[in-house]
This record gives sequence, structure tokens and C-alpha cells, in this order.
Amino acid sequence: GMVIEVIIAYVLINVAFAQLPTWPGTYNMNQSTIVMFCNDAGFTDPSQLQGWGYYDIDWSNAKQIWAQDQPMDCSELLQKQVSMFVEASPYATGWVYRNSIKALPWYSSVRQILTDPSYAPWFLNFDPQAAPYHTPQCDVNYNPPLCSNYYHDQSQTPEYPSGDGNCAAPACNVGSVPIGEYVWDPRAWNISINGQTLGQWFIDSYIFDATGGADPQISGFFFDDFWTTAGPTEMEAHAIQDMGLSTDDVTDINDAYWSNMNEVYSEVISRGKFSWQQFYTTNPVGIVGATCPGPFIQQATCASDLRQQCQANSTAQSRFMMYAFSPGVCNMDPGNLEYFGQDLANFLLIRGEYAVLGHGWLGCVTDYVYPDALNWDFGEPTELW
Repeated sequence: GMVIEVIIAYVLINVAFAQLPTWPGTYNMNQSTIVMFCNDAGFTDPSQLQGWGYYDIDWSNAKQIWAQDQPMDCSELLQKQVSMFVEASPYATGWVYRNSIKALPWYSSVRQILTDPSYAPWFLNFDPQAAPYHTPQCDVNYNPPLCSNYYHDQSQTPEYPSGDGNCAAPACNVGSVPIGEYVWDPRAWNISINGQTLGQWFIDSYIFDATGGADPQISGFFFDDFWTTAGPTEMEAHAIQDMGLSTDDVTDINDAYWSNMNEVYSEVISRGKFSWQQFYTTNPVGIVGATCPGPFIQQATCASDLRQQCQANSTAQSRFMMYAFSPGVCNMDPGNLEYFGQDLANFLLIRGEYAVLGHGWLGCVTDYVYPDALNWDFGEPTELW
């Protein structure tokens, strides 16, 4: 899940990007549901998770398989899980995980440039003056130890013999670099190496590679993490110190990151895809869709909430809305939709033609209930407030 406690004040509120996907809107309920899914033990048979219109697959899916592969192949296995779901349903589509700040070497496209020294200008480094570091620079499971001067931590990293995913003996295999979460330098967006800028590579060879946007079964992405003026999210607490970044450095990186992502968001739309971060949700970060959204309509303020969302100029009508089952906010049992009737009614009352009802991040759980009513034909709304 996302760490958002210190972030909201730092995000550029005026991030400008196209809000709606290019595909036609629909009021078909069974095409208006979404689940952010993860089964870290392996692949999930579609029969266990049938019905959803959008399957957003987290990077940890099938981790116990890909973490032991030689080398790791997370992106290929995400694509395979999407294919399993989509081929089992005539109306489903898949979304896949791409980190927007971390260069994760269990992605084949990332590993290709991480292991090629010519791409060094695209990455942030350990600062030699900051040693000893707060995170290992070398993987000592190799003999001799496998090291990298690129900054990397192990905050959410498969490790041997155990970590956030368990590697096969004798050590984690992500090519000629040690296992870790590496970091792109957003300031290098326009630096060209081997005929491609970082920006072009990020969009064409990372987001829209063969395991991502180039696959017609994949219609969207989850772009995890971001920079703030306090540093990167979900990384080791001393990352800025270990990289030797000044306050001005971090400010410049933060500004560059959000400028770059504006370009990414626009390009995603123009190429016929969408992303979770472009959703209209509750508790957004700036205007960026929340990983842990909740329902827009609350019982204590139900009437005023409905009046606000049902107006013709409501954001619920102008953007792609993601409405989370109650109570939402990353804290619920997806196998027990306690307020399902109320959530469904409120969703139908405020929804526009681009809207989904479902779940944000709930961890790697597989017990999702899919009520029959999500397949009912509720027609289309006749008027707004």
C-alpha cells in the first residue's frame, strides 16, 4: 500500500492530464467493476475470481514463482495472469503494475538497462561520502559479493533465503546486479542513450513493452509510488541521505518527476489506455487517484453527498470514477460486503458513463465475493440533479 501521511502538501495539485479514456463509456454493470488483485503464492484460476470487468494485477502476484525463476520474470507472469482472466471472460480487461520511481530488476525491460553500464546517467547513485550506508550495497550470497554503485534498498524485495518473496538458492537472480529497488533520476528524462531518452524508454520500452501496453488484453496500469519534496515514497528512511541529495536536489527531482508523469498520463490516454492514478477517488493525493479509496457517500452525510455528486457539473460526471465498497480505505474483508446494497445503490445514483465499483488495495488476498446483482441490468440514468 501507499504511504501518504507526509505527502499531500507536497504534490503538485495542478497536474494536468486528460481525464477520460478513449474507449466508449458504458452503463453495463458487469463492465463497471474493478478489483486490485494479488495472490503471491501463484496463479489464480479465473473460476475463483469470476465476474469483474477490470482486473488490476499487483506486482506481487505469483511472486513465489517468479522470485525463484532464473532470472526473475515478474512482468511476463503478470501478463500471463491477465491473459488467464481475460480469456475466461468476454468483457474483462487487465491492468498491470508499473512502479513510477523504482527501477525493479525483476522486470525484464528494467534489468536490460540496469545491467548495461551505458545507462548509468539514468540512475541515482550511492554517495561515497555517505558510507557506511543504511542498506546493503552488495549481495553477499555471491562469491565474490555482487555490488552496485547505483542506489538500491531492500524495503520490498525478494531475498535469499527469505524476504518479500523468497529466492532460490544460492542467491536472487536479477542478472549482473544485486537484488534491490533501484531508482531512476527523473532529471535525466531527456538524456538520450543508445538512441532513446529516458522518457522515450520509460513510455515505449517499459510501460508499452510486449508484457504491458503493447498487449491488447491490457488496457491500463497501476503506477505505484512517487516523489515528494521529502523524498521518495516506500523506500528506506535514509534513502536521501545515502544518495547524498540536498534539499534543492530533492525539490528538483520532485518537480521533474511530476512533469514527467504528466507526459506519461497524457501518453497513456492518447494510446488508448488508462491508469488507476487517473481515477476520480475519495482521499486523492492532490488529484491523483488513491490506492486506498473509500465510498463517496457516507451514511452521516448521505443526502448532501448525493446532492453534490449528482449535479451535472460534478466531477463524478466528468472523470472516470472509482467507487470503493464500504468501508474501503485498505481495511476490509472482501469476502464480506457488509454494506453491499447501500454501496450499489449509491454508486448507481451518482455514476456517469465512466465509473467502476470495486476494491482498491487489500493486500495479497484471494477471498473476493462477487454478488449476483453486479450482473443485473440497471439501465441508464434519465437525468441529473
